[in-house]
Amino acid sequence: MSHRNVFHTWHGEERALDPSALDAFRTALQGNVRTPGDAGYDEARAVWNGTIDRHPALIVSAQTIEDVQQVIAFAQQHEIVLAVRGGGHSFAGHSTCDGGIVLDLAPMRHLRVDPARRLAMASPGLRWADLDAATQQHGLAVTGGQISHTGIAGLTLGGGMGWLARQVGLTIDHRVSADIVTANGTLRRAAPDADVDLYWAIRGGGGNFGVATSFTFRLQPVGPEVSVYQLAFPVEVAAQVFSEAEKLLEASPPSLSATFAFLTTPEGMPVAALTLVSTASSELTAQSFAPFRGLGTPVFEETVRVPYTALQRMLDQVAAPGLRYYGRGNFLDTLDPLVIEPLATAYAEAPSPQSLVLFVRLGGAVTAIPMEATAFAHRNRPWAVTALAIWRDPADDDTNRTWIERAWSALPALPKAVYVNELGDEGNERVRAAYGPNYERLSQLKRRYDPNNLFRLNQNIRPA
Repeated sequence: MSHRNVFHTWHGEERALDPSALDAFRTALQGNVRTPGDAGYDEARAVWNGTIDRHPALIVSAQTIEDVQQVIAFAQQHEIVLAVRGGGHSFAGHSTCDGGIVLDLAPMRHLRVDPARRLAMASPGLRWADLDAATQQHGLAVTGGQISHTGIAGLTLGGGMGWLARQVGLTIDHRVSADIVTANGTLRRAAPDADVDLYWAIRGGGGNFGVATSFTFRLQPVGPEVSVYQLAFPVEVAAQVFSEAEKLLEASPPSLSATFAFLTTPEGMPVAALTLVSTASSELTAQSFAPFRGLGTPVFEETVRVPYTALQRMLDQVAAPGLRYYGRGNFLDTLDPLVIEPLATAYAEAPSPQSLVLFVRLGGAVTAIPMEATAFAHRNRPWAVTALAIWRDPADDDTNRTWIERAWSALPALPKAVYVNELGDEGNERVRAAYGPNYERLSQLKRRYDPNNLFRLNQNIRPA
């Protein structure tokens, strides 16, 4: 029997399928199906993280909800490993697999904006650049990621942090509803007044409960331009600068967003950088930026007005598709020098100048919703840190991974709290740390909606 008929099951076995069953499956689909050796297969199997090199048995480019249902039914019937791919930005490579089926949602790109009602109806194949461009035509936006080629689906299902989070909340706080196909093939509408348990679970629970086929977002007035203030200091003074800046942020309005970072300048200098973004009026923006101008003597300083869409693209090339990525992340309660100083020391010795350490400020509107109201459990944590090695050459894989692990191991004990969208392949205890006290309820709901754990290629919540 042809190797093209052999699939990996979720039991860890290989299973040969009857060619007639595969033919019937292909015939039932409207979308394209690629197998190893087909034209375009290698391009279709590529994902954002260049360290991920997997070979699915089938790649199905879904065109319709019916395609999604057919793929789920086929994988369920034959117990085949199933990976669901929106934008393909999973650090751990969960949007692809070896020997299984990749359900690629990229062709599902319908988008409608209702400016009068301030709503956007969006399909899961869209990227944030698509959604931002359409909503900004009306001076509207919803919290999205800080990289515009990220898919809307994965980011939304995991919570959704971005430049607007302090001002208006997480992405899930403005998702009015979602259509989702669960493991039994049923299309469900999850909303505050419909399938409320599922609605709760997919507000932070990731891809554990089904395949989202549509989202409805509530939009907020933003832009079309925002103010950006960037300044950088020698990395050796990071702890002092970040500590002072943190105090200033605590007194700043929610319209001021901030990301601190260790990065390397084009001249090769490691720096401690601050990026402050204000969506407020010119007068309030000037008042918000003013205290930060007294932090010290920066090696770089710039204030600009840019379109909101340009802000959203600011990190696109830094985190370009196909580069190699490996990282660690966590939530923090404060920018403790015991955390900042070891990371600054480690960053000064980073083997790749493309690598970053990011500190994203939350708080503000993120904390306005009770922790138990959504599956996203860590609203009370004001900072999210990510140490991210970025490099190009596969020969440097071990060097960069070792650098991250050594840097992370030098830190003191951190809160058992991590953003699920920034987890690598780190085991069940770290998944539990992403959900904290919400994990047990999520596990019970997983048993209800996906008892066989068909949707396991994710930061997996095991059925109770």
